[in-house]
Amino acid sequence: MRHFCPFAREVTSSQRTSCTMLRCAFRRLGLSALRINRPHLSTYTPHRDRNILLMGPPGAGKTTVGRILAHKLGLPAVDIDDDVLEPTWKMPVASKLASVGAQSFLEEEGKALCNLSASGCVVSLTGSNPLDNLAMKHVKQTGVVVYLDVDVEDIMHRLSRMKVNRIVGQEAGVPMTDILQYRKQCYEKWFDIRVLCGKGDTVIEVADKVLSALERYDNEETFISTRNQDVSKSVHFSDAVVDGLAKDGGLYVPRHGFPKMEANEWVRLVQMPYQERASVLLEKCVHPSNVSALDLKAMVTKAYGSTFTSDEVAPVRHLVDHLYVQELFHGPTASFKDLALQLMPQMFAHCLPPMCNFLILVATSGDTGSAVLSGFNALQEVHQHKTGVLVFFPRDGVSEIQRRQMTAEWEGNVRAVSVKSDFDFCQRSIKQMFRTPELTGHLAVEYGTLLSTANSINWARLLPQVVYHASSYLDLCRCGVISFGDPADVCIPTGNFGSAMSALYAKSMGLPLRRVICASNHNRIIPDFLSTGTYSLQGRPLLPSASPAIDILRSSNLERLLHHASDGDGHLVAELFASLDARQHFSVTPELLATIREQVWSGSCSESQCLSTIRSVFDQTGYLLDTHTAAAKSVGDRLHDGDCPLVICSTAHYGKFAPAVLQALGVQSVPEDPQEQLQRLERVAKEPPMHRDLVTCLQQEREPGQSGCEADYGEMVEQVEDMVQDSFLKVA
Repeated sequence: MRHFCPFAREVTSSQRTSCTMLRCAFRRLGLSALRINRPHLSTYTPHRDRNILLMGPPGAGKTTVGRILAHKLGLPAVDIDDDVLEPTWKMPVASKLASVGAQSFLEEEGKALCNLSASGCVVSLTGSNPLDNLAMKHVKQTGVVVYLDVDVEDIMHRLSRMKVNRIVGQEAGVPMTDILQYRKQCYEKWFDIRVLCGKGDTVIEVADKVLSALERYDNEETFISTRNQDVSKSVHFSDAVVDGLAKDGGLYVPRHGFPKMEANEWVRLVQMPYQERASVLLEKCVHPSNVSALDLKAMVTKAYGSTFTSDEVAPVRHLVDHLYVQELFHGPTASFKDLALQLMPQMFAHCLPPMCNFLILVATSGDTGSAVLSGFNALQEVHQHKTGVLVFFPRDGVSEIQRRQMTAEWEGNVRAVSVKSDFDFCQRSIKQMFRTPELTGHLAVEYGTLLSTANSINWARLLPQVVYHASSYLDLCRCGVISFGDPADVCIPTGNFGSAMSALYAKSMGLPLRRVICASNHNRIIPDFLSTGTYSLQGRPLLPSASPAIDILRSSNLERLLHHASDGDGHLVAELFASLDARQHFSVTPELLATIREQVWSGSCSESQCLSTIRSVFDQTGYLLDTHTAAAKSVGDRLHDGDCPLVICSTAHYGKFAPAVLQALGVQSVPEDPQEQLQRLERVAKEPPMHRDLVTCLQQEREPGQSGCEADYGEMVEQVEDMVQDSFLKVA
């Protein structure tokens, strides 16, 4: 095992000489006027009593970028090496290092940094400053720490150009890239703002990115309802997460849309593992005043750690020809909902106000319920006491394994209740509860409890799904299937349009997705809308299917699609959904429909097509699809032109729908016992393997009693009040 000296130091005498040469070259490029008082090029107004502290590895350009920033902002520039260490020691840094050795050098460097008393300056830290905890705690109190996250290849090229072939702490036989990778954890421990530097970015471009990041840092980001354009009614991220549904019945969206990423920034993510991709992308979408980068990384690490059966979290597998499958079922409940719901409860708990209890109401067509229960059940005990989860699911509209997952024994304040109706009735009833002031007021006054939701109408539930769509494209790049910038399509089995909407949001960030293809079963609510421009529920029964997770007629996130496609026309969205509530239908203009069709295609799959697709793929490749993924494969085959890769979102493990899959494989006598069904599948399946958590779920010694109610709004309200009393009125 290689040993890394924690007191590594990048400065050598050769580097010091090269740095001087670099500054001379910088001046020869016409930038010698950095210290001259001339008009500034930035509209950003810095806090005059706050330092801007640039942090990063050797070769990141901290000194040069710092001087550019100082010039643009009219602030003094402080270089720790030149302006603090050398005056303190009265000798060159390289001489000090040579005289005392690396470890003593770092100790004395830390002491010198602890004496820094500057304010209102642009401070360029050394590459080794972040290794000293005491010193970093001191300087962090003086300002905002900006991490220049530079690509390792760029750093290696710069150090080579500066004739630096070894940095202090780099023992014989240890590559410099390993030292840089080791130091990364130290940088990520201290930063307030990450500036993701694209491959080949110039120092001028990096400085401009720093200015943009500082401007964002100093301006809170807000969210508006899809049904409102009044910015005075915007809310912060924490409000959007905790409230779930906007007060006017709309869904929250970022007021200024999604951040844009440049192509060379996306390329930086190609070689990163899923957890790092998630941290970087979510940092860009969640303001640090709501969730700090350090807290966000801790949440991501916990969400996508040991609870997933695949180290890759959401791997992409080649299926056949131009078709690829993204396996989104490796989480604890074996569905794509885990990708969001292992993270969302942590965000929710982080945003909770201190004095209230919250009951999370969830309507599910199957997979969301168990994923919500699992995610909130994993919260720390202190948060479990303040939150309760009540899941309503259609009694006859979920698979047996889905039902058992939801009604299993859970710790904490979580419960699932079956309703003798369909998903749409459950969802409609929950929305009615949110819109009933008498109920919400009663729960708040009597029990100190507020309502929220964890369906994909909640922004914190939708946001993490952007990551796995980005990750699928980046995986294609990493495997050499495409180069960044080449088109790729994605096909998603969808009913509530949440995953499809998150793919469109990923595209709006600059991901080169060409088209989002939505696959429906025989309920075909999305295909009919995209075909006619009319969304109608009139006289339309919800038909049970072998793919129950998309047995949905009232597609909640279609509201976000209409807001997105209409350039944020909240008045239009409000009118459309008022019409849906009053008359059970609405129609959009041909122009708006054409805009939607440019990015979204849709098709449907019959029950027979679904089962035959499972059989044909298995016979051809040995790969076993679940019923929802089969619906997507069937639709994708018919709609995709083959001009680019198509990634099919595999939203659930086949074991969750064992009877239908066994039927598709031609098994004559399908066992009634769920454990026997999984055993039969395990004997015939080649890829992917059986999901361990499904087996564990069915191996429980006993099945707890199941709560249920009739298809009656009043009975569901009674279930809510009972849950509140049981959760928050316990007597020790």
